[in-house]
Formats: sequence, C-alpha cells, structure tokens
Amino acid sequence: MDDAEELARAEAYGLLARLWWAPPDAELFRQFAVAVTQAPQPGAFLEAPWQALVGAMRESDPAAAAAEYAALFEGLGKPEVFVYGSYYLAGFLNERPLAVLRADLARLGLERDPARGETEDHVACVFEVMRWLIAGDDVALCNLEQQRRFFRAHVQPWVERLCEAVQAHPRARLYAALAGFTAAFMQVETQGFDLIE
Repeated sequence: MDDAEELARAEAYGLLARLWWAPPDAELFRQFAVAVTQAPQPGAFLEAPWQALVGAMRESDPAAAAAEYAALFEGLGKPEVFVYGSYYLAGFLNERPLAVLRADLARLGLERDPARGETEDHVACVFEVMRWLIAGDDVALCNLEQQRRFFRAHVQPWVERLCEAVQAHPRARLYAALAGFTAAFMQVETQGFDLIE
C-alpha cells in the first residue's frame, strides 16, 4: 500500500471513531456540508455508502443527531444498541473478549484513558487503535502485521454485527448511513488483509 492509501485508511478510521464516539457537532456538520462525494474512480465500492453518509449528514443537524445517538446508544438501563465488542462476542458486557483486548493493548503499550469513561471494546476505541496502528511513528508496533492481527482479533469478528443492529433499528437514520459506510469499509479492510496472508 502506498502512503496516500495508508493516510486515507487512517483518516477513515479516525472519522469513524469520532462519529461512533459521540454525536457530530456543528463543526463536523460544516465539514460534511463541503465534503467531496465523488470517488477518485467512479463506481468504487465505498462511493455509494460514502454518498449515503454525506447525504444523511446534510439532512440532519446537531440536535437531531444528538437525539438519535441518545435514542440508540444511551438511555437508562439497557441501550437499544450496544457498541461494545464483548456484547457481540460473548453476549454480555465486560466479558473475556474485553480481557483479551486489554492484554493485547498492553502488549502494544496502550492503556485506557480513565477520563473517557468507556471500556476499551467500545467501537470507537478499537477504530482509534486501528488509526494509530496505521499512522503511528513506532514502526515496531505500527505496521501492517500488527494491523492485521488487531483487526482479525478485535474488529472483524463483531463490528459488522453492530452495523446490522443499527441498520435494523427503526429510529436509525443518520446512524443507519454511518453503519452502512462502516460495514462497507470493514469489507474493504477484510479483503485487503486477506490479500497479505
């Protein structure tokens, strides 16, 4: 992969982490208002899901996005949709998959930011780790093999199931589009890693 492609992958993971972490703010809406929707190669696999996400952002606003985020992912007791890997991999929160993830993060020299208040298996957290593994400066840790291992263990086994749950939810609009783009990007990443094995 060339540098431009790697930068684009890192930026995609960074954007996904931001959008899954919290509702988009006014600044992010302004960026989407002028976002390019044409792919460099017309008909590229990610073009239609990206256009759907941009369109959904342009039809929404910060208040509507915050209300949708709260309806789907927050709430008293059990949220409508869980955004944690342990739930999809083990059926419960804070289970063995989280312990395995924490061990792998420790091997990479990464630890949870206690100020963030979420466990490391939050979808935004694993996307942020992928962004770091692509764009980080320490080539001993930030390399294609580490990306492949982390993706196979902590992203690929469950993120598309999260996306399916969001897309199936009747109140999902903006986040249905985000889930569609996320699932398509996961498929591209899966195929890319398949090619290097």
